[in-house]
Amino acid sequence: MPRCKSCKEKFEPKVFNQKFCMENLDCIAEFRQWVNKQKQKEWNKEKKVRKEALKTVQELVLETQKTFNEFIRLRDKGLNCISCNKPPKKENAGHYFNANNHWNVRFDEDNVHLQCEHCNSYLSGNLIPYRENLIKKIGRKRFDALSAIAYKTRKFTREELREIKDYYKNKIREIKN
Repeated sequence: MPRCKSCKEKFEPKVFNQKFCMENLDCIAEFRQWVNKQKQKEWNKEKKVRKEALKTVQELVLETQKTFNEFIRLRDKGLNCISCNKPPKKENAGHYFNANNHWNVRFDEDNVHLQCEHCNSYLSGNLIPYRENLIKKIGRKRFDALSAIAYKTRKFTREELREIKDYYKNKIREIKN
């Protein structure tokens, strides 16, 4: 015989998986609170699903960019800034081809490397030494391929952005483990 979740007395259940005895008003009140909590949990799950479905492409781009940049910072952890070759005080994920103008390579790992805050933000990417060091790092052939695809137009769908975000979340988990 089970015990009531409220009064802790043993009782004879009338329905399968009954948790409250329903013998006194306190147990009934506790049962109602429990039901309301269950409904609230279900509503929160439903709300989360609905909210995710309502996100715009731009919101998904920002979320995906944040995840991708975190991956780049973890991937290049301990390396020097690709532009000035100094250890960064604050680490940024610096794009060689600007992320806002070159959507085709926005999430390309060859295009984004660890950069210090100074080079990335205050020197607009410090692109001349970035280019030299990028060619040294990835090779001329991959740099030329990156340059060739950088100027092509690209639009992301919601599904593509979710896939990219999930892919880099998994890569982040792998690096952390």
